[in-house]
Amino acid sequence: MNIGIMLTIFVVATLAGYKLISNVPSLLHTPLMSGMNALSGVTVLGALAAAAAAMRTGSKILGVVAVALAMINVAGGFLITDRMLKMFKSGK
Repeated sequence: MNIGIMLTIFVVATLAGYKLISNVPSLLHTPLMSGMNALSGVTVLGALAAAAAAMRTGSKILGVVAVALAMINVAGGFLITDRMLKMFKSGK
C-alpha cells in the first residue's frame, strides 16, 4: 500500500476520533474508557500476532515495541479509569 494513502487514513482517523471524543459528555467518559480499555486488548493480540508472523529481525523488534506500547496503553487506561472511579466514591 502506498505510504501516502496510509498517512491519509491515519490523519483522517485521528481527526475523526478527536471530534468524536470531544463531543462526549464528561459523565460518560468513565464507562467509555472502561469499554475502550477492554477493546484495547485486541490491539495487544494484533501486535502479538504481527510479532509472531515477522520474518526479519527488524520486523520482530518493531513487533515487540508494538506489544510493549499496546500493554502500556491498556495498563495506563485501567489505572486512569480506576482513579476516576475512586473520585465518585463517597468518603467514609
